[in-house]
Amino acid sequence: MKKLLLALFSCASFLTAHAQLTPFELSKDKNYTATYAEVITYYKKLAAANPQMKLINYGTTDIGKPLTLVVLSRDKVFDPLLVKKQGKQVLLINNGIHPGEPEGIDASMMWARDLLKKNALPKDIVICMIALYNIDGSMNRGLSRVSQNGPRAYGFRGNYRNLDLNRDFIKADSRNALAFERIVNTWNPEIFLDNHTSDGADYQYVMTLIETQKDKQNPILSKYTSETLTPELYKRMKKGGFEMIPYGAGERGLPDSGIVSFLETPRFATGYTAQRNIISYITETHMLKSFDKRVYATYDFEQHLLDIFVRDAKLIGELKRKADEQVAKQKVFALNWDVDRDKVDTITFKGYAALYKPSDVSGLKRLYYDRNQPYAKIVKYYNTYKVTDSATKPIAYVIPQAWGKVIDLFKLNSVMMHRLAHDTTLNLQMYYLGDFKTAQRPFEGHYLHSGVKLEPTEMKVKFYEGDYVVYTNQWLNRYIVETLEPQGVDSFFAWNFFDSVLGEKEYFSNYVFEDKAAEMLKNDPELKKKLDDAKAKDPKLAGSAGAQLNFIYRNSIYFEKTYLRYPVGRIVTDAKLDLK
Repeated sequence: MKKLLLALFSCASFLTAHAQLTPFELSKDKNYTATYAEVITYYKKLAAANPQMKLINYGTTDIGKPLTLVVLSRDKVFDPLLVKKQGKQVLLINNGIHPGEPEGIDASMMWARDLLKKNALPKDIVICMIALYNIDGSMNRGLSRVSQNGPRAYGFRGNYRNLDLNRDFIKADSRNALAFERIVNTWNPEIFLDNHTSDGADYQYVMTLIETQKDKQNPILSKYTSETLTPELYKRMKKGGFEMIPYGAGERGLPDSGIVSFLETPRFATGYTAQRNIISYITETHMLKSFDKRVYATYDFEQHLLDIFVRDAKLIGELKRKADEQVAKQKVFALNWDVDRDKVDTITFKGYAALYKPSDVSGLKRLYYDRNQPYAKIVKYYNTYKVTDSATKPIAYVIPQAWGKVIDLFKLNSVMMHRLAHDTTLNLQMYYLGDFKTAQRPFEGHYLHSGVKLEPTEMKVKFYEGDYVVYTNQWLNRYIVETLEPQGVDSFFAWNFFDSVLGEKEYFSNYVFEDKAAEMLKNDPELKKKLDDAKAKDPKLAGSAGAQLNFIYRNSIYFEKTYLRYPVGRIVTDAKLDLK
């Protein structure tokens, strides 16, 4: 009987341990990534057996499934307000934004289990993990990344609306992005990690790393990350057998020609989180390394990041507090950046010889990398960016309530806003949109604007009861200014939020306006001189009757003042407003 009981106990222990293994671990060749259904089933079982873990669903994604957040809390506190009240900090990890790059999904499943199993959850840090962000793409399972070395099957990069979700954060077209922003604004993490897989050149590293570009990051945080946190991550990963190098594009296509560090603007996850002074990283495991190595490298990175976070928790919390305070007082905000090629660092790069041979397909020259010829060489590293455009914040912005998506996103992002108590005519600064470029083909569903030139104009504008006033004395100033200043690289104007102001709504009938135009020229000598001067400079204008009528119309009181006028006003001098 005793032997039978021992056998049954051993069998039960084996089944329990086996049940805790992930689908990746259960696959013999470790070349399998869990499906969405397997991910959720696994976490549900793990949560049922562990009171220090809770699953919380946020909103719905574009495919109708909720976005599931895995929360690990040593003290079993799962209320985000209470977590912050207790002085705890938050690490947020995102997995599967590109489901064809699934290492983070499988690594995080194992990591959550091991932290619980080893009773290794930190006392003062709550860990939040998005189980699988692009559920839509994950369910579209197949073999779409033809150049990648495993796993056997995986999801598709685009979501159900064929959006690349890692280009969607500032514009938030997808319901996935809205759910993500709700998570960020609910939990207010101090550190954020987004797990990915890279493509491009072949080299010796299993993992490369993107950090918030140091010249774009808040300087208070940048000093800590560039001098302490990031070097420590590189050191620990190398010691553990997964030496890293910064992710970046090759200066002339090949990495040994020099590496240009990646600039993550607010369309990207880490660009969006950087606006909120969240220390942010992206892991990029290499597509040609075996899937198991990519998963284990991601697992190790998550553990190292947590260990350093635990060590420096108080410091990181204090630095973020100081950064938030500084941003609330900051006056000038950068809006565009470019690589400073006059400032060059060097870095040791371990690659493989890039060679050429005749193609078996075309017979023409083709590139290949010879892994029998590894090398380590010093290469140029362009890791300095300069500001190419900036804006001085106003005292406040005034946003007409008609622009509902802007208002909704500001509310979602916890921006403090007030509303006008009654119809009010304000004397403020408005922008007229001068020259700008518009992409000829759509990018992620939008025809992006760039190179925006503005004509600031002081004028009186009528706003209405319920229109919104946003004061720029907030720790979210970066988000506010970078979205509302139209010249910003990822401003709401750049993403077409305000395109209706680019079209005229009224015009004139030539034969009717002829007599009126003649009368205007007769009674307004300044207008006549303006027309004569313009004709003298422009032969085409001088030779076109219709163009001259149009010139007179556009320089008259009849021409609509709202054409090309950016609708968000800037209060630049103190004004007493009656607010709700």
